[in-house]
Amino acid sequence: MSGYGTFGSSLRDLPRLRRARRGRASSWDRSGGNTDNLRIEPGQTRLLADLTGPGAITHIWCTVALDHVGRPAELEGDYLRRLVLKITWDDSPHPNVLVPLGDFFGMGHARTGNFASAPLQMSPQDGKGFNCWFAMPFADRARIELISEMGVKPVTFYYYVDYEQYQDADPELGYFHAQWRRQNPTDGVEQGDQTNEEFLFGGHNTDGAGNYVLLEAEGRGHYVGSVLNVHNLRHTHQWNWYGEGDDMIVIDGEPWPPRLHGTGTEDYFNTAWCPTQVYHAPYHGITMPGGPNWSGQVSYYRFHVEDPVVFDRSIKVTLEHGHANKRSDDFSSVAYWYQELPSRPFGLAPVEQRLPRPL
Repeated sequence: MSGYGTFGSSLRDLPRLRRARRGRASSWDRSGGNTDNLRIEPGQTRLLADLTGPGAITHIWCTVALDHVGRPAELEGDYLRRLVLKITWDDSPHPNVLVPLGDFFGMGHARTGNFASAPLQMSPQDGKGFNCWFAMPFADRARIELISEMGVKPVTFYYYVDYEQYQDADPELGYFHAQWRRQNPTDGVEQGDQTNEEFLFGGHNTDGAGNYVLLEAEGRGHYVGSVLNVHNLRHTHQWNWYGEGDDMIVIDGEPWPPRLHGTGTEDYFNTAWCPTQVYHAPYHGITMPGGPNWSGQVSYYRFHVEDPVVFDRSIKVTLEHGHANKRSDDFSSVAYWYQELPSRPFGLAPVEQRLPRPL
């Protein structure tokens, strides 16, 4: 077995022979029966995999079934925000991935739906087959856990964690990180006597203060994308587009204006003209476009696979919530990035602050 290697993952590169030892941690029934799952009680944390390195996780698949015995499943339909994926690399004193399960796999609001991107997919039936192909190298150890913060119901959890083990670690490989954030609602302004056009398009933002923050990290690494969820909280019969906010990414503490300054929410997510359609491509998409007049719940993804955002000391990824941060909507997100260890610690909001708003 050698190291991680210099090969890629394209179809053209598949013939290149490599040396690794393949393994899998899964929920298979050790008795030889067909109970190929874990039962996880409310308040319980279950270890899914404890791997020794050098190695790399190459694929994660999982699905969840609610225990229907004695209680209707609708009682905790928000289970995808109550279940938390936790991953810790090597000797890190804090988790490096700490994200509600559904959000991690690419869709917010504790919802599922069939979609396919390059690194993340929700597959039939009804998007309840979750897949991740982000490569996750580690030098010494990888611990993957699932935390249940269900209120009353246990869940049944099925999973694969596919990995490779190598003889040598590569010191130039970053460690995969993912963080969930929410601002509910964002700190906007009252419309007052402004016209609808003035409220949605007027004003100036000349320093980025007050932007919604998707990621703030320190160290050397690269940002590789995010999932953004918006619940439109403005109730009006007038034009109610939520997405005039520009993306602004500050690298290594650079002065204003940042080198990476965008032109609008839908533009950063590689769509255009206030989209209302479901769309999914390898690196960008809209899994939930909202209802009439952009009402209700929205979810986007954008992955920087071909264009990672490199930083040497720090990065801050932000987005206006409406032009000049005027709107007060429910924003949540997952940011994905690679970096050296140690990384800046981060936590996760309590379960009651993660639950989605009712439609």
